[in-house]
Amino acid sequence: MNFLQPPASLRALCAAALLSPLAALAADLNVNVADGPAGEATLYLALYNDAASYADSKAVASQTAPMQGGKARLVFTGLAPGRYALRAFADENGNGKLDTNLMGMPTERYGFSNDAKGNRAAPAFEAAAISIDADQQTVIHLR
Repeated sequence: MNFLQPPASLRALCAAALLSPLAALAADLNVNVADGPAGEATLYLALYNDAASYADSKAVASQTAPMQGGKARLVFTGLAPGRYALRAFADENGNGKLDTNLMGMPTERYGFSNDAKGNRAAPAFEAAAISIDADQQTVIHLR
């Protein structure tokens, strides 16, 4: 036994004690999506943690879920405190992308956190950003 090195069980206990305050800072974001299509659709939801990743469409996390009755519920767990924005769309034809017309306007339902609206483009990060510092719920209405 090496008396200069604490036993493994004590090292594990110390590590858990040091990391537990970090775990207490993590939050869950519950997202309810409404006003989707009545028929079959898959909801695509992307989470962004800053304006640059939002502008570049580089999500820090994403999820998909089947929509039922025009609604879906998803949860992002263990988020660090900060500002986040969400983009969502309902894939109604199963091709895995948000379809647009010849002018570039979406032909499938879509939405953003804060129900933010853009002017012929996605709204700015600041318009869609929500602050997360504890467990939170938000609703996105698709249009």
